[in-house]
Amino acid sequence: MTPLLVRRATAFVTLTVAAVALSGAMAWAQTRTIRFIVPFPAGGGADVLTRTLSDRWAQNHGITNVIENRPGGASVIGIEAASRAAPDGNTLVVIANSFVVHANFKKLSYDPLTGFEPICLMANSPQVLIVNSASPYRTLNDLIEAARAKPGAISHASAGPASAQHIGFEQLKLMAKINMVFVPFPGNTPALNSLLGGHVDSVVANYSEAAELVRSGKLRSLAALGAKRVEAWPDVATAAEQGFKDFAVEAWYGLLAPANTPKDKVAELSRWCSAGMEAADLKTKWELQGLDPVGSSSEDFAAHLRKQSEGYARVIREAGIKGE
Repeated sequence: MTPLLVRRATAFVTLTVAAVALSGAMAWAQTRTIRFIVPFPAGGGADVLTRTLSDRWAQNHGITNVIENRPGGASVIGIEAASRAAPDGNTLVVIANSFVVHANFKKLSYDPLTGFEPICLMANSPQVLIVNSASPYRTLNDLIEAARAKPGAISHASAGPASAQHIGFEQLKLMAKINMVFVPFPGNTPALNSLLGGHVDSVVANYSEAAELVRSGKLRSLAALGAKRVEAWPDVATAAEQGFKDFAVEAWYGLLAPANTPKDKVAELSRWCSAGMEAADLKTKWELQGLDPVGSSSEDFAAHLRKQSEGYARVIREAGIKGE
């Protein structure tokens, strides 16, 4: 074979190998399926958030996503299923504040802080303190002073018991040194309906659930309970701004993988999550859902989980909160 033919043959083999490798990589990407276990009902905040983010992953990374809603046991059933999944980076579970609350009330088959690999803190859902528009309370301090004047006579309600909203308000009660009666509901929507009917005096709820009722004038917001004001309500001061320094309560959603998922997979998924939550063209969708996108790194999310776990344990202990 002449030198020219040898060079041509070598080039042909090189191109063929490269083409095969490329097609194999494309085929892997196109056939890779990521299963999202959502331990909450379909149509809820966590479910809508997950579907929006997973659609973006499908567009950007050519993968197939499967959303598996597994509600039950206050999210424990779905989380347990995720803890038993193969740690290959293809099974993820969506969690909320309850993930680090459960261990204070029940024995779990997993350890919230060591049984998973944190991927990303996806978003925060601002919490607000609401009263009926006919209420005499126009500021947070109005409500606090009334509770001091009549211990045990004024009520607060939310999803619960032991929900993020319930525990958050119990923390505020400790700081304010007041006694208010807690009225639990199976969700924030029925709590708000009770407030509309004048059956309870105040409610802590997600901004997204209370926004329309406040806009229509049926309810009034006394305080934003997060670290900053709700963007859509710039005139509603935070509890911290109204005298309760360092007080902040937010519902949040995060993403985990089973323990021992390879570090490179964790890093990859964390990058995808951050990019999706920070995408400029999704900002309107997050706003419509009443979410503040975060998109943190896996390391920052791990630190967040530890801090949340410690904070909840302290408030639960000091307030004597009991689970169901």
